[in-house]
Amino acid sequence: MTTLGRHAAEADRPASPPGGDAPEIGYVLPLRWHDDAGLAELTGYLRALARHARIVVVDGSPPPLFERHARLWCGIAEHVRPDDDLTVANGKVAGVLTGMRRARSEHVVIADDDVRYDAAALARVGALLEHADLVRPQNHFHPLPWHARWDSARSLLNRGLGADYPGTFGVRRSTFEKMGGYDGDVLFENLELIRTVRAHGGREVRPLDLYVRRLPPGTRRFWSQRVRQAYDDLAQPARMAVFLAVLPCVGAAVWRRRPGLVAAGAAAAVGLAEIGRRRAGGRRIFPATAALFAPIWVLERATCSWAALFARLVLGGIPYAGRRLRVAAHSTRRLRRRALSPAARTGVLAWQRGVR
Repeated sequence: MTTLGRHAAEADRPASPPGGDAPEIGYVLPLRWHDDAGLAELTGYLRALARHARIVVVDGSPPPLFERHARLWCGIAEHVRPDDDLTVANGKVAGVLTGMRRARSEHVVIADDDVRYDAAALARVGALLEHADLVRPQNHFHPLPWHARWDSARSLLNRGLGADYPGTFGVRRSTFEKMGGYDGDVLFENLELIRTVRAHGGREVRPLDLYVRRLPPGTRRFWSQRVRQAYDDLAQPARMAVFLAVLPCVGAAVWRRRPGLVAAGAAAAVGLAEIGRRRAGGRRIFPATAALFAPIWVLERATCSWAALFARLVLGGIPYAGRRLRVAAHSTRRLRRRALSPAARTGVLAWQRGVR
């Protein structure tokens, strides 16, 4: 058993109480569920995880689900609702801010509810945080249904060009406190956190060989995320411009009856994805078929990028949890200016007032 998610042999053992000897790493898990389809699996994961970390679950679920979670996770994690004073549009950020207020460790892991750490990865994040302010692991899907292989192509292309954007980070609590948290009125909250750490002079590390498992979404959720994820690219204008150019270029090649150009573009996408797959031992983690999905993913992103641009220019933003978010993420330059302004210090004090 190598992963904390493989908990069957430990399910009957009592978890270490949060009030006992405090582990050196904290773990903040924001979630908001509308059904409990994965509750048993998550509870087993948290039970095993509690042996290695002090867990804070910030739960924005409806009351019946919240109460059920509270009963199941008693003694495993500190289970709380998002703080009322955090009136941010992105509920995940409200969960992170609430959890970081309650974290007691200097080294804290922030993770989505589908992320599954093993003990070795958790320990490595803690070790890296000795010399870094933000640790950016590499997520990978397991198991791998067809749509997870499709979405894995995105990760491979990102690795081919630099690094991927995971659903989990390690962060130093003192750095987070110095920043006063980060803006919660954006869609691409992970990029906002990365850029906020950089804007405050923090050091980010991106170990490409630090693999952390992630459960794949259901097919319906996968399709529902396509345009929203494309909207994230509005925070990276050069990247957005490339994707917006793909469909016109493909259309022009087809119009001029030059299928070789389309084939060359597809081959280039597969080649770049394969470079990403081969970096840092990625062939052990990502199947070769994931790289073959790269042209399909690029066409999907190119199509959805036009839908995202329409949402921004015509609709005023993208729907998210009953609201409409306009900003994907702020630029590092803007965040640096904000960090140097007197208002930034006010924000720090406001965040600290809620620290327990």
